[in-house]
Amino acid sequence: MGRIDDLANRYVADWAALSPAGATMVGISGHDDKLDDLSPDGYAARADLSRRTLAELDTVEPASEAERTAQEAMQERLGLDLARYDSGETSSEVSVITSGLHEIRMVFDLMPHEGEQAQADIAARLNLFAGALESYKTTLREAAAAGHVSARVQLLEVAKQCDTWVDPEGDNVFHGLVERLGASGALDAELRRGAAAATAATAEFGQFLRAELAPHGREKQAAGRDRYELASQYFLGARVDLDETYAWGFAELARLEAEMRTVSAQIAGPGATIEEAVAALDADPVRTIRGKEAFRDWMQGLAEQAISDLNGTHFDIPEQVRRIECMIAPTSDGAIYYTGPSEDFSRPGRMWWSVPQDLTEFSTWREVTTVYHEGVPGHHLQVGQTAVRAELLNRWQRLLCWVSGHGEGWALYAENLMDELGYLADPGDKLGMLDGQAFRAARVIVDIGMHLELEIPVDNPFDFHPGERWTPQLGWEFLRAHCRVPDEMLRFELNRYLGWPGQAPSYKVGERIWLQAREDAKVRKGADFDLREFHRQALDLGALGLDPLRRALDRL
Repeated sequence: MGRIDDLANRYVADWAALSPAGATMVGISGHDDKLDDLSPDGYAARADLSRRTLAELDTVEPASEAERTAQEAMQERLGLDLARYDSGETSSEVSVITSGLHEIRMVFDLMPHEGEQAQADIAARLNLFAGALESYKTTLREAAAAGHVSARVQLLEVAKQCDTWVDPEGDNVFHGLVERLGASGALDAELRRGAAAATAATAEFGQFLRAELAPHGREKQAAGRDRYELASQYFLGARVDLDETYAWGFAELARLEAEMRTVSAQIAGPGATIEEAVAALDADPVRTIRGKEAFRDWMQGLAEQAISDLNGTHFDIPEQVRRIECMIAPTSDGAIYYTGPSEDFSRPGRMWWSVPQDLTEFSTWREVTTVYHEGVPGHHLQVGQTAVRAELLNRWQRLLCWVSGHGEGWALYAENLMDELGYLADPGDKLGMLDGQAFRAARVIVDIGMHLELEIPVDNPFDFHPGERWTPQLGWEFLRAHCRVPDEMLRFELNRYLGWPGQAPSYKVGERIWLQAREDAKVRKGADFDLREFHRQALDLGALGLDPLRRALDRL
């Protein structure tokens, strides 16, 4: 092991001690009875660890190309982590998708439930929850006093989430967890005390956001160019020309919708509109599944079939990665997401859907491509293959490094790849993939447009409010016109974009960079280019920013 790998491994151990919830999330054992210090000192300690590690990285000469890639990846990630902390972003960010609260609530979803020790760890964390939120309030107060505070709308929306999570008339996430555990005796009593305390603390935190922080929240949700450039670089791991990317988003959406119209004619007859094809697919009983559990079982079967089909033909899938679990999340905000396996693979990679409470019927044509995105060859293959490669990658690369543009870009690339390989030959499934791609292209336009408050091009291909400047209301109107998503889920999506600048475009922009990287490799290799080998080499680099990825691929 070289000095850079040794330094990276020490960083992981130190980080896990400072971020116990994060350690559980990435599958590092030994910290499951603790929660993160969300006080100003806790945030400062984590930033100081990054600062010290960066300084030491600068003094080390890599011993190999693999170490050079690891060094560049760490320098890029930790440098941006520090830039976000120093700008006040890290300690003040509260949105419908991310905050200190979200981190410590979600960790319970990934904790093991079986056995007395696992349940005792859950009890310990439940009883630490209120104290962690009190510390977090102090951090948010100090950040606000320094002029760093999230938009008022985001603060109020998160307050509503708090209400939903602990609604006595609904599914209380903490009491529901305890009921599922089925403990007894003193341990059950401790779990119930913790659930009651966490419930009260969450309700109080919602009130804190409403009554104390929201009055100081920013009126305008637009990030502005300076904040957005940092956010975009953080989520992509690359610098891109935002104005060129904005213009490309319009062209890409127009291209995708033209292809959707062609496929719609195959589904509903010549001249059929996209809406008519969607209606025909939604009305098809063969493509309809009723009930969350039945839908989960369908996802599980398709995910397992993809693993079986692709292993040994288009990919060499490690044995540990041939297991995936499809899960219904305990929340109901509409999000679909993936969580990676634990370090020892005792917890497999999981595909989650936070199903809205009133959604009971599911159309499979929309979700075939989602299974490929979240499962194999998407996130599950990418994250799982990285986790397995202990002989190639250090612990930081295998467990901690995640770049949205790299990961989400790969998953979107994987959807296209499945089309290339013939797995979306059914016109309905193909329309589902194109619909998802169009959704991601619309995000590029709306996210960049709203946060930079850009002018809508006079000659835009949709004749959409030419010459006006983007606002959240125009963003909503545009998304409703181009995205076939239920209003409740679409509203969550819009709130997510406004509260998490730069993340939404990372899918489509990341895919664009992955496709460019593949074309560059074809040019370099000529007749020797092999797609299966390209995928293996690219994934064996581990997660890294897209600029470091391109440099690493150039060296292969």
